[in-house]
Amino acid sequence: MILLRGATVTVASLDRSIELYQRYLNYRLIETGSVDSDVAESWQAPGVTGHAYAVLQPASGRDIYLRFVEQEPVPGFRALRTYGWNAIELCVSDVREVYARLKDSPFEIIGPPRENPGLANIHPMQIKGPDEEVVFLTQINADTPPYKLPRAQSLIDQVFIMVIGCRDVAAATTWFEVNLGLERGEDLKIAYTMLAKAYGKDLSTQYQLTTLMHDFDIFVEVDQYPAEATERHKQNGMLPPGCAITTFWHPEFDLIQRAQSNAAQTHAGVLYDGKKSLLLEGPDGALVEVVAGEN
Repeated sequence: MILLRGATVTVASLDRSIELYQRYLNYRLIETGSVDSDVAESWQAPGVTGHAYAVLQPASGRDIYLRFVEQEPVPGFRALRTYGWNAIELCVSDVREVYARLKDSPFEIIGPPRENPGLANIHPMQIKGPDEEVVFLTQINADTPPYKLPRAQSLIDQVFIMVIGCRDVAAATTWFEVNLGLERGEDLKIAYTMLAKAYGKDLSTQYQLTTLMHDFDIFVEVDQYPAEATERHKQNGMLPPGCAITTFWHPEFDLIQRAQSNAAQTHAGVLYDGKKSLLLEGPDGALVEVVAGEN
């Protein structure tokens, strides 16, 4: 089964991010170190060799991780204004309790808790961290057939969806179908207030999005970004700012590897678990890391 393994975020201060995510999101620190040169090269970011990183795990103990890599911020980078990975979605058990916990925190609440018309079982809110990373916090009360959705086993639990902003939803969706074997889920056109605010649009402006799944588990959302969106600039030799990489377990790793020109590598660390991995360049330059999973 194809599964999410983790999300990698670049941060200006590793100590600050560790403290915030432990204190306010109940994540716990399980690994620290410096980025090995072979890992940095595999990420096409040799400049982060030797930079400090940390891996955090949700309080539930589920093995889907947040990895922070310290690097200098990119001047002018703003959340939701560029193509690529733009948001991390975590499942929570009680979104109102999470809101109460975060309303006076250093996280900026960019979307307070609300009910979605037509999605009565889904209650989301959204926050922005100090490095312009966007985090959705979503309470799931029941499945939305035919899809399977996780239930939080702690107040704030695992990453369960990664959100990518693209210039062409159809082309991006096809990329994931062809390269990772994901299946197209539901196509939606909704009033997406968070995007509307980011681009100074009327809050009723509708945006197209598509979900991608495997075995009815949804874990990628592809958003159509406005024409004003731009490429995500990065410093020479560094990772993209914000949400930089999404990592997947994949049971058909050898098939993926044969279709790529770059060689697979084996790295130390909890996200890799001694398995081979490979980096793909996805839609609009988004970085997709694939780790060999169990069949």
